[in-house]
Amino acid sequence: MNYVILDLEFNGTYSKRRHKFFNEIIEFGAVKVDEQLNIIDTFSELISPQISKKLNTHVSALTHITYKELSESKNTFTHVLSLFRKFLSDSLLMTWGTSDILVLMENCGYYLGNEELTFLKNYCNLQAYCQEALDYHDRSKMMGLSTCAELIGVNFEKDSLHRALSDARLSYLCFQKLFDRTLLSKLTEPVGEEFYRKITFKNYAICDLKDPNVDRREMFIICDRCQRKARRKSRWHIKNKSFRARFRCPKCKRDFEGRITFKRTYSGVNIDKRIAELPKPAEP
Repeated sequence: MNYVILDLEFNGTYSKRRHKFFNEIIEFGAVKVDEQLNIIDTFSELISPQISKKLNTHVSALTHITYKELSESKNTFTHVLSLFRKFLSDSLLMTWGTSDILVLMENCGYYLGNEELTFLKNYCNLQAYCQEALDYHDRSKMMGLSTCAELIGVNFEKDSLHRALSDARLSYLCFQKLFDRTLLSKLTEPVGEEFYRKITFKNYAICDLKDPNVDRREMFIICDRCQRKARRKSRWHIKNKSFRARFRCPKCKRDFEGRITFKRTYSGVNIDKRIAELPKPAEP
């Protein structure tokens, strides 16, 4: 099996037809590698915007792509997608995180009337793959591509980031260095109804204690100093999507605020617990 690592650049703009903001793809970049992880082909195409006649200033500054370059490409989204489908063939598609695959679905829905990627058979989230390979499980922060490269010693020029082919190449180098056939098999998903349900599920924070997804048995805090269970000294209240209460550690004789966040994901409920020092009372 061959592997294709895809990266997209897109322009955030307002669609009058959809009456909402839309991520219009302006560049495809991809690397195709064989089973021995040798690069056998690359794909790079700009797309002339159809929805917006100007680029978002943030996108321009990040990518250094100009509207003139895009216009001169004369490429439509449907034309470039057709070329990419042939390039992909029956390879396993990989992207860094799910944002690119969701944007690709969004653009297919806009231009073709169907968000399903009918040409796609199997998919792997390369970000999730690298996080698993590195045992990186910081729920508060997803691992960025440059962070992964730095952690595993892959050299890259920061100025080359945020162009589709360059980012696809860097993703490939991370994949190559962390290659594990068993892990890849575990994280490869067939693209079907279950895939679309999962990838389009929007995670959300649970902000009601009566919600059946809240496990009341988890409403406790362990002191981060002595590892003993702290005593709750106030009622729970919600702030910034986390349940908060005042606690006291019986051993350390220390007061602090305990914070618990319940996040509903497609696969279940993630629970995050933190401790915050209470502000010192103002001196008289």
